[in-house]
Amino acid sequence: MKNDNIPNAHLQELFVDELKDILGAEYQLLHGLKKMSKAAISPALKVAFDTHYQQTADHIERLKTAFSNLGIPMHGRKYQTMEDLLVEADEIIEDFQESLEVLIAALIEAVQKVQHYEGASSGCVVTYAMLLERSGTKKMFGQRLVEERETNELLTEVAMN
Repeated sequence: MKNDNIPNAHLQELFVDELKDILGAEYQLLHGLKKMSKAAISPALKVAFDTHYQQTADHIERLKTAFSNLGIPMHGRKYQTMEDLLVEADEIIEDFQESLEVLIAALIEAVQKVQHYEGASSGCVVTYAMLLERSGTKKMFGQRLVEERETNELLTEVAMN
């Protein structure tokens, strides 16, 4: 999406690229969270994963709105970072089946790594939206940041218990 008539055209391009990365990562995460929820032996951890799954589905709906509001076709890209984090989660599930407490801790760690990625991505989009005067997108991703922090706190609480 290159348009020299748009002020900050390069920032606009970066903004759209980040939205596409986030969309792809969110779809990948939905699949990963289903697997992690099935592997969760702790009821509290299963609830946390299921909550994160629903938040992720909600984030995708918000992304659909953002793409529509921006007037750009909605399509995500396979995001290698998310792929790597989900492969790590699969390995954790496989490697720690024999030690339930370690499996719980390792799954929480895996999802918290995802949370930190999502938080960083959301923070960038909020900043880009602010600079590009896209208040609707800024508000959507500001809400996403709040939800990511809440999920991270929930996961920490589960880990401490």
